[in-house]
Amino acid sequence: MFSWIGLIQVLIIAIMMWLFYRSFIRNTQSEKLVRGLLGLAALWVLSFVLSWVRLDLLASFLHYTALFLSLSLIVVFQPELRKFMALLGNIDGWRRIFRHGGVKTKDTRSLDAIVSAVEYMSTKHTGALIVFPNMLDDSAIEKKGVAIDAKISSELMLTIFFNKTPLHDGAMIIENNRIAFAGAILPLSQNNLNWKYGTRHRAALGLSEVSRATVLIVSEESGDISIAEKGKFTKYDDMKKLRAKLEKVLGK
Repeated sequence: MFSWIGLIQVLIIAIMMWLFYRSFIRNTQSEKLVRGLLGLAALWVLSFVLSWVRLDLLASFLHYTALFLSLSLIVVFQPELRKFMALLGNIDGWRRIFRHGGVKTKDTRSLDAIVSAVEYMSTKHTGALIVFPNMLDDSAIEKKGVAIDAKISSELMLTIFFNKTPLHDGAMIIENNRIAFAGAILPLSQNNLNWKYGTRHRAALGLSEVSRATVLIVSEESGDISIAEKGKFTKYDDMKKLRAKLEKVLGK
C-alpha cells in the first residue's frame, strides 16, 4: 500500500546512497557496479508505484526481490563499506562527505619541494612513485612500508628515491602535507599495458583503478613524468602544467 512515509524513506535512502557514491565510489573501479544500484533503486520505487495502483501481488514480488538483492551489497561493496564504517568515527570524514577537495596546504613550500624534486629526478632518470591519497584510500594500499612522518623537502625525497637506498623501489605516500610513508607496495593493474610501461607504471595504474588516489610516476628508463588517475595515464612535459595539476591535487 502506498504511503507518503514510505516514499520519504525511499528518498532518504536515495540521498544516503548518493553521498556514499560521491565520497567513496565515484572514479573507482567499483563505479561499474553502480549501474546495478540504480536498477535496484528503480525496482524499489516501481514496487511502491504498483502498490499505489493496487497491483499488490506484483508490487510485493518486486519489493522482496529488491530487498534480497540489497543484501548482496554487503558482499559486493565490502571494501567501500569498511571505509564508510571508518568514516563514521572520523570527524574530518563527515566534512569530506559534504565537500570536495584534497589535502590542504598552508603555503607553497611543499609544492615547490615536490616539483623541484620531480624535475631533478626526471633529468637524472631517477625512478619515483608518489601517492597522493584521498581520505580512507588506505585499504587499497597493500603495504604502507616504513613510517616517515617528515616535512616535505626536495632533499629528503631525492634521498628516498636514490637507487642505492632500500626504499627507492616502493611508493612514497604524501598525507597531511607530510611525507607519511616510503617503500609502500601498491596493487598492480591487471590490464594489458604497453611494453614501455614497467612495474612502477603498473602499480600506479593499479591503485588509481581501485581508489581515488592520484599517483605521480617518474620513469627510470625515459625520465618521463606521468600521473595516473581514474585508471588512466597523463604525461606531463611542461613543468608549469605539472605544478598546476599538483596544486589542484594538494587542494591549494
